Amino acid sequence: MSETKPQSAAPPASLEVGTGADARRIAVVRREGTGPEVVFLGGFRSDMGGSKALALDAWAARTGRALVRFDYSGHGASGGRFEDGTIGRWLEEAEAVLDRACRGPVVLVGSSMGGWIALLLARARRAAGTVAGMVLIAPAPDFTTRLMEAAMPAEAKAALARDGVWMRPSDYGEPYPITRRLLDESRAHLLLDGPPIDVGCPVYILQGVADADVPWTHATELVARLGGGDVVLTLVKDGDHRLSRPQDLDRLIAAIEELHA
Repeated sequence: MSETKPQSAAPPASLEVGTGADARRIAVVRREGTGPEVVFLGGFRSDMGGSKALALDAWAARTGRALVRFDYSGHGASGGRFEDGTIGRWLEEAEAVLDRACRGPVVLVGSSMGGWIALLLARARRAAGTVAGMVLIAPAPDFTTRLMEAAMPAEAKAALARDGVWMRPSDYGEPYPITRRLLDESRAHLLLDGPPIDVGCPVYILQGVADADVPWTHATELVARLGGGDVVLTLVKDGDHRLSRPQDLDRLIAAIEELHA
């Protein structure tokens, strides 16, 4: 049996999103191949050069699958400031990528915050049938209120009230800004306290039980809120938030291939 010839990824392209003072340049990388196309949606303060995105790119090259990666504004190779970002702003950019960089049905792969964005995209595009399936890794819908704001210390709330921004400590590097605007704007996109989330496609969820950022119970609550019955949840007992070990990446690719099949 002959092997599929790897396709080359195109050089990074730029999409202009927004107008006037709100315009920003979004970096997008597309690898040509067979569909349905895989679209990777990264997490909060992550980018398309991370381990999961690059593992998917290597898989796409090896198997001849089409893959699209991009960075939200204020992330990675895209323009704009991180502190100007909101869920609605990053959702608008993901919609632009879907409309202008993709062709035909897609499989959305959303990591952490990217899982929230993926759910919003699939719900909005349900009638059009754009999204053929989703694989969500430690999905974090409503994390701004459920996981971040609810756990803020008193000094953080005081800083937000006084300055409109709190520099949140991070286990992964320097402190980073959390703005009042991010928290307030996110309320327009909350999913877990509303009606059933009707995405109209199969959903695979991979969640680490040892995740210190998104509790595994967050994933089980999401499963309960998803409409329809085609939802598979895999709990990885020793898995952390990143789920980027070789065995975790194997699980991710297996889930995508099952959707393709």
